[in-house]
Amino acid sequence: MINRILIRIKVVQMLYSYLLTRRDFTLEKAPETASKDKRFAYKLYLDLILLILELSGCTVKPQNKRSPIQNLNVNLLSTLKLAKGLLANDEIKLIISREDNNIEAFDSIVLRLHSKIVDSVAFKDLKKIKPAEISDEATFWKVMINTVIINDPQFVEICRMNPDFTHVGFELGVSMLLNTLSNYGDTTLSLVSAKKALSTSFDKGYELYHSLFLLMIELTRIQRNRLESAKAKNLPSYEDLNPNMKFADNEFIRSIEEHPSLSKYQDKNLNFWSNEPIFTKHILDAILASEVYQNYMATESQSFADDCELWRSILKNIILPSEELSEILEAQSIYWNDDLEIMGTFVIKSIKHFANNGEKASFLPQFKDDEDREFGPKLFESSINKADEYRELIEQYVNNNNWDPDRLAFMDIIIMTVAITELTEFPLIPIPVTLNEYIEIANCYSTPKSGQFINGILYSIINKFKSEGKLNKV
Repeated sequence: MINRILIRIKVVQMLYSYLLTRRDFTLEKAPETASKDKRFAYKLYLDLILLILELSGCTVKPQNKRSPIQNLNVNLLSTLKLAKGLLANDEIKLIISREDNNIEAFDSIVLRLHSKIVDSVAFKDLKKIKPAEISDEATFWKVMINTVIINDPQFVEICRMNPDFTHVGFELGVSMLLNTLSNYGDTTLSLVSAKKALSTSFDKGYELYHSLFLLMIELTRIQRNRLESAKAKNLPSYEDLNPNMKFADNEFIRSIEEHPSLSKYQDKNLNFWSNEPIFTKHILDAILASEVYQNYMATESQSFADDCELWRSILKNIILPSEELSEILEAQSIYWNDDLEIMGTFVIKSIKHFANNGEKASFLPQFKDDEDREFGPKLFESSINKADEYRELIEQYVNNNNWDPDRLAFMDIIIMTVAITELTEFPLIPIPVTLNEYIEIANCYSTPKSGQFINGILYSIINKFKSEGKLNKV
């Protein structure tokens, strides 16, 4: 029910928010004043980063010299993600390549440190987390720095061999590393939050789908109460005592009221329409004054299909176009700003389904199949992993077209990043489908000229990938 059009829109929106607010891993800057304390602190800071990488099985010596760790048959720390993230930093790559890289000084203790770490309670606890996020690993390494590495007498003795060693510098260098790991963990926590927000947005979309059915039930309930109240007047008219109950007894509404799939959405948090009396009165009055209602009430016959068609028409022509409805939904959930049109379409399709299948019909599932359910999270995560690489690629073609990259709308970059990810990571989706979808998103969510511009850049990138054998689909 949540189709790929909506999934793409939500991935673009979530990636935009995430990349706009994320903080990338950054090294502490070398001290401007070269005091002995600060000089040693910075040296120790870099050594500790390289030691974490070495313990994790990464090559951290210049000229690709092997570490004692790399002779292990099994290195349990090599499965951790944090080291791979650190190693992707260009500054760290430069430090590894430098000839004055002194990580070899720790060769005599690195295997023993590794053994202590993998035997620690903290490591066993980390392995129980499924899946462990980089924020969990950052916390783990902070514990290992404090409890294993800096408390190792031989590690301290090696540090003392540096003529700049001071106790103040030692404490400052350790503090710098712990701060770096904390900041890196905070960055990955924002990624975890973004993933959860994407999942929540899909759940909220499905809630909106059901809430629109609950609105129809609430409007019918109000009309029933009106008719009952009219009977209790001091001087009721014949019409008051003998009302036309066709609308109030609509069989389609009766069927969804009793449908088990709707029952869990009946709580007051989701069925909030009873708290919007002004809105529901306005909508009900508009329905009762409408031509479609008058024609429906004027016919003597009543079939389940006719009852469905009434509400399909009311929803399409009266409820969904209401600006008041949009304002209420926006106040209820930040996730519903862009969902109403698509969810309204699915509700209309569902009503047709009920009309064709009677009371045996069911509501649409949240996703068509497992492939659609996995499409959004995979597209989002792959787009994040490739964001920096694809931004460089996009800017290369922007320059080739005599555009100023600094004037390029950030939303355009996000849309193209997700589009390129879909082109490369989802081989079964045809190229024209991907292009058309993201050009349409650009036309709706970016600048007036974005669609045409994005189309040109993406075609250039597609041709490049095809010539390099990286894209083998039509």
